[in-house]
Amino acid sequence: MEEKKYDSLKIENIVASGAIADSIDLVEVSSKIPGCELNTKRFPGAVFRIEKPKIASLIFSSGKIVLTGGRNNQALVDGLDIIVAKLKEAGVDTYDVPRVAVTNVVCSYNLEKYINLNRVVITLNLENIEYEPEQFPGLVYRIHDPKIVALLFSSGKIILTGGTNLTDIKRGVDFLEQKLESIT
Repeated sequence: MEEKKYDSLKIENIVASGAIADSIDLVEVSSKIPGCELNTKRFPGAVFRIEKPKIASLIFSSGKIVLTGGRNNQALVDGLDIIVAKLKEAGVDTYDVPRVAVTNVVCSYNLEKYINLNRVVITLNLENIEYEPEQFPGLVYRIHDPKIVALLFSSGKIILTGGTNLTDIKRGVDFLEQKLESIT
């Protein structure tokens, strides 16, 4: 019954970052791996996209990596394995165990009821809220524990970001629902 509450909670993107090697020769790597793009005039790292799972990675000469696009932890693990294998094939001396961790989970959630954003602004603590409807149609609500940023829209749709796991995101949803319940 409790999990039914989160039926509309959907992971849109998972971002992970960390180190996979001590250093990487990006010119050599980008010439050996098809689809790995390097344009140092535009960006200091190589961009490598894979299709299954659909993951984009930013690879830096320092050996650091940023992965984005995963929709679940398994996709992230599988994508990282593929990327590390391709780098090894290209001659990169990677760590046996990459030091990569999730840094951000972006989720969407549907409250399935109208949110009066003006009432939220008037009722709740203004320090945690940014709302400029002339600039952006959503209300930005910064939750301190868990450290989550929520974008609330009058349609009842909510975007949650900043958590590093689904438990934090669910705690953020619970906090928001409790706050919004006290307003209506």
